Amino acid sequence: MTDTLFALVSSYGLWVVGLSVFLSCLALPVPTSALMLGAGAFAASGDFVLWQVLATAWGAAIIGDQTGYRIGRASGATLLARLERRPSRARVIARARRAVLRHGGAGVFLSRWLFSPLGPYVNLIAGAAGLPRGRFTLWGASGEAVWVAIYVGLGYGFAARLDTLTEIVADWSGLVFALGLGLGAVLLLAQRLRRRSPAPGRSRRKAKLW
Repeated sequence: MTDTLFALVSSYGLWVVGLSVFLSCLALPVPTSALMLGAGAFAASGDFVLWQVLATAWGAAIIGDQTGYRIGRASGATLLARLERRPSRARVIARARRAVLRHGGAGVFLSRWLFSPLGPYVNLIAGAAGLPRGRFTLWGASGEAVWVAIYVGLGYGFAARLDTLTEIVADWSGLVFALGLGLGAVLLLAQRLRRRSPAPGRSRRKAKLW
């Protein structure tokens, strides 16, 4: 499978990279991470130009995000209701909705790379929820820059061990996602505890009254 993906990149060049990135932003199951690793490796060998790989992937990601956002603006509620009929998707969509409603632009930024499985659904929800387009674009483009730089950079830096790297990345994606969710839950719990705990000055005032 990996050899087939790399052969596609070799045969069709940056077109296949850009198309896969665009489609992945619309929640289609495309092995984009592996393709970006391969494109980075080809850049290291001189077949591609590194800045062109980065620009293609980043530009396609931004266009894909904007497309998802526009779809969300037009018919996001109806589409999300259909997607939520599958329990596995419903859980992901619920997390994406919390990321947008609680964290706004920061949630969009983190969903580009740390919580990347949420990204396509965050696009739809951000559009449906009316998140300002400028804010969505700024945070989304920043997050996509991190995502593209990580995967293309790894392919470029470890081109000689690309097969091993692809397997490691496939294994760590789920681990990073799980760790990210755990960290988010801990931070949310800490934030709620801070809100519930009385301020020191307020506690002392209450003690004097008693």
